[in-house]
Amino acid sequence: MTSSLLSDLMNLNLSESGEKIIAEYVWIGGSGLDMRSKARTLPGPVSDPSKLPKWNYDGSSTKQAPGKDSEVVLYPQAIFKDPFRRGNNILVICDCYTPAGEPIPTNRRAAAAKIFNNPAVAVEEPWYGIEQEYTFLQKDTKCPLGWPVGGFPAPQGPYYCSAGADKAFGRDIVDAHYKACIYAGINISGINAEVMPGQWEFQVGPCVGISAGDQIWAARYILERITEMAGVVLSLDPKPVKGEWNGAGAHCNYSTKSMRNDGGYEIIKKAIEKLKLRHKEHIAAYGEGNERRLTGRCETADIHTFSWGVANRGASVRVGRDTEKEGKGRNVFVFSLL
Repeated sequence: MTSSLLSDLMNLNLSESGEKIIAEYVWIGGSGLDMRSKARTLPGPVSDPSKLPKWNYDGSSTKQAPGKDSEVVLYPQAIFKDPFRRGNNILVICDCYTPAGEPIPTNRRAAAAKIFNNPAVAVEEPWYGIEQEYTFLQKDTKCPLGWPVGGFPAPQGPYYCSAGADKAFGRDIVDAHYKACIYAGINISGINAEVMPGQWEFQVGPCVGISAGDQIWAARYILERITEMAGVVLSLDPKPVKGEWNGAGAHCNYSTKSMRNDGGYEIIKKAIEKLKLRHKEHIAAYGEGNERRLTGRCETADIHTFSWGVANRGASVRVGRDTEKEGKGRNVFVFSLL
């Protein structure tokens, strides 16, 4: 099949042949980072996830169920426009349950939904802005994109927010992802090249409550699909290259209504003190491999020591200068989150 014919078939406008649409159901696999998806035909357009049918999959093939009882049920939770099939076709973010309706162990969304649905939490309108760092790897060598095979590029310095064929590697993928997220309805707020060559970042937010999680996972899925087409490997590894090279995190900006109102800075400081008391528990929940990144070097805090400061890029929690000056703020920057 010629590439032009394949492209024509992939871009067929289904609305010309009736009301049917394709819904791509997307969920998180057993590792907690791998993304899975499969598609089904629906009789017509759907905009409300509660109107979508539940579905199931073989959980034994995703390390989420034993082979003797392998059925896992997908509950649709959020809908986004499909930037690949376009038209009325959709991406559906799902979470995963047993046939009896219990969340499976890797379903972290269900517990979060209970928290965000608590009236005491909802009234505070918690805002999140997540800064997702990631690295492009060459498919065959697994070296970062733009790195010489078997060697190293020039030291860090010229790559952050850079332009130029010798400094910015993968911009076509990044820009395609940016536009695809906007098309999908994700509140993506920006992108930039990061400190290590081959490393980039996109930002999602501000989003209220659990929608932040739905949107960041939808954005990750779209990026996985685009890198698949480009023949490049997407890595969210906290420290893809050993040594004096920056790692990759998912830094979280956060605030509540009380923090954004007059006098909010005092509430922010009280919240930070509460974070300090549970530092070890939080680090344990932030994912595997952070001990390789959070070393106190390369613009990170030490994993064993909680710290915070105003405009301190090496702290666990960074508060912006404007927040300190105004006595309130839109965000507190939690550096350790992955």
